[in-house]
Amino acid sequence: MKTSWRNASLVASAAAVLALTTACGQDSGASSVGSQNVGATAAAGGYGGLGSGIGTGTETSPSASSTSAVGQGNLGAQSASAGKLQVSANPELGDVLTDAAGLSLYRFDEDTAEPPKSNCNGDCATAWPPVPADDASAGAGIDKALLGEVTRADGSKQLTIAGWPAYRYAKDTKAGDLTGQGVGGKWYALAPTGKKASVASLPGLSTRNDPNLGEIVVDKNGMTVYRFAKDKAWPKPVSNCNGACLEKWPVVGPVSANDTKGVQKKGLMSFTRGDGVRQQTVDCSPIYTFSGDKEPGDTNGQGVGGTWYAVRPNGEMVGVSDK
Repeated sequence: MKTSWRNASLVASAAAVLALTTACGQDSGASSVGSQNVGATAAAGGYGGLGSGIGTGTETSPSASSTSAVGQGNLGAQSASAGKLQVSANPELGDVLTDAAGLSLYRFDEDTAEPPKSNCNGDCATAWPPVPADDASAGAGIDKALLGEVTRADGSKQLTIAGWPAYRYAKDTKAGDLTGQGVGGKWYALAPTGKKASVASLPGLSTRNDPNLGEIVVDKNGMTVYRFAKDKAWPKPVSNCNGACLEKWPVVGPVSANDTKGVQKKGLMSFTRGDGVRQQTVDCSPIYTFSGDKEPGDTNGQGVGGTWYAVRPNGEMVGVSDK
């Protein structure tokens, strides 16, 4: 039954893409090739060195003073049940799995997922409290089939995600903290899939909530996507950014409609530029990244020259169509 539904959904999606391509007057459908532009990726080892020198988590437990700094409220949260799991969007790591209180969840490279086994005990488990499995449930964007449990050495049940035992970090003091990312080169934030959270796990195109611009489109590397006001979308896409312009504004290559999240499907297609390169569009408008953006979350291209603007999920230009 499930397979039939998925097949029907795929056929419907393919038909929709074909219809949209024709509407924009372009050649057949969006390519399944991933984005061609190369954006910044999160630094190896985590948040720009966060956690360096902290250790692997298998060292002695935190001192009394460090435990005090965490706060009694957080200690209670660390040992509490997970509740309904959530997905938190992070500009550097993409989608990160959290518990109901917003505390980040982690996985340990010395554990195993097949079969599930935790190798963090004793002092390690003090620094990295195992997440209890008792009342954990899947929130929006999380496949409940990936949730499981493993029996620890002390007989307690620990939550697993796709087989990987889940932990909190004692030095995360509030919702959204990710101070455990990359610690000792063995601890990493969990993505909703059970994989290590990274921008590489982002779809070809997705959206994020920028504190200044609101919801905008980003590429597979988490880099902000832009439109050029001098381009054309109808009756067919035309890019007027050529030559030296492309050095500052690299085109976003073709993205499959099935490799997007939160972006309007209408007018989502690729086209062949005058120079023979294929370029992706949103609502039939060509899209680019900006060489002046160095890290995921940067929006340095917004408003440049009064002609370059970040893109809404429906293809509109931020600050232009919003007025």
